[in-house]
Amino acid sequence: MTRPQATDHPPRIYPLDAHSLTEEEIAVAFAMTSRRPEPFDEIAEQVSQEKAADFHERWVLGYGHASVAEHAIVHLAVENISRLACDALEDNRLASYTEKSSRYQVMPQDYFHIPLELERHTFIRKQFVSTAQQLFEIYEELLNRCMEYLRGAFPQRERERDGAYALRLRRMATDSCRSVLPAATLTNVGVTANARVLEHAISKLLSSALLEERHIGEQLRDQGRLITPTLIKYANRNDFLETSQNREWQLGLPLPTTTDSSSGAKVRLVHFDPDAEAKLAAALLFRMESCDYETALIQAREMSEEEQSVLIDSLMENMGDHDAALREFELVNYTFEFVMDYGAYREFKRHRMQSYFPQAFTPALGFKTPQLVEAAGLMAAYERAMSVSEEGFHRVGQESPLAAQYLLTHGHNRRVLSQMNLRECYHLFKLRSSREAHESIREPILEAMRLATQVHPLLFRWLRLRNYPDWWPFSQQDFHA
Repeated sequence: MTRPQATDHPPRIYPLDAHSLTEEEIAVAFAMTSRRPEPFDEIAEQVSQEKAADFHERWVLGYGHASVAEHAIVHLAVENISRLACDALEDNRLASYTEKSSRYQVMPQDYFHIPLELERHTFIRKQFVSTAQQLFEIYEELLNRCMEYLRGAFPQRERERDGAYALRLRRMATDSCRSVLPAATLTNVGVTANARVLEHAISKLLSSALLEERHIGEQLRDQGRLITPTLIKYANRNDFLETSQNREWQLGLPLPTTTDSSSGAKVRLVHFDPDAEAKLAAALLFRMESCDYETALIQAREMSEEEQSVLIDSLMENMGDHDAALREFELVNYTFEFVMDYGAYREFKRHRMQSYFPQAFTPALGFKTPQLVEAAGLMAAYERAMSVSEEGFHRVGQESPLAAQYLLTHGHNRRVLSQMNLRECYHLFKLRSSREAHESIREPILEAMRLATQVHPLLFRWLRLRNYPDWWPFSQQDFHA
């Protein structure tokens, strides 16, 4: 029987008012509860900005109690940065980002970053600008010609308004034509992060080899200090980060002279745990029984495959369409090597529960061609864009390999190594295998899912998909209402 709540200590749940308290004051009010008995709002009344600064100087900066900084939240609007620099900004697992989408919006002409590395190289800078302008011109050409094709291939629906029809076709066109946009294309991104994460993100940017990223780091630091002046006070360049991040550039990145003529994604499952079923079964036994993990693992290994299946099914059979897999699924890991186009890579890296490691961005792995471009008979224009991009990459790269990256397109392939656990696989495979996902990321995710399911069919039986591929080995009748 549940013991009743004491009447003189009822539960209270309430926000601390961010309009009357600064983020640093809120962080202190939360931190002080470990040593003071008063309610949070009473503590907050005694905290001033000056006291908050003193507290953070002593405990967060002086004694290293950095977790306190996680209570100070910063929202920053970041505009007109390149897609390439945005990748670095978004490479922080514990923050939230919402970015301007090239899938839904038409990018205007000359909407690109010019690398600061080229300021002293007038001729090369002109070549860079000319290359980027040509790519945007081809982008506009492809958009117009794709719209012409789509109007013939997809007639207006009955009762569909003209505006809605045009928007539907434009969405299909922008979805494919974005592939010729360079990595220099500008974007806007909204960032929400706590002060601890923001400090690390700023340090990473300030330690970058790219001047644009360093300047973004400086602006983030300046603006962040207006909100949390103490908690990101010492966000600076980091020698270790600078050396480790920039080693490839310090050694001199070799510019490839040949390009892989093949297109499309490639996926390899380079590592998986052969004992995965037993490890998952052992974790589930550990949850349900009072034994230690070693005993549970011995017991799980003695089970037949059918017995392991019954155990997993007993906990998974009521999983709903919007439920996450059990936390125990995080004990099973997979390592994939992907070759996917840059547009797909930018969507893939949003799944930050994985660990991903991209190689340097060069044209050596070829490019992917969108299905719509082929269907519309626009291959000549598309290949012209890829040729313009690669020629510009090599010309600019002779002076600055760093700046040359900006000229590679969203259609160019990039290789990335990824480790993800089984729970993340459930989330990623479901979201990115659906027909609503962009074709350039759907293709490699379907292949990764096929490879993982092939080695561990028992573990993926309860993966609920919006759209099942033809090769799916399980009956959907396995799912119970």
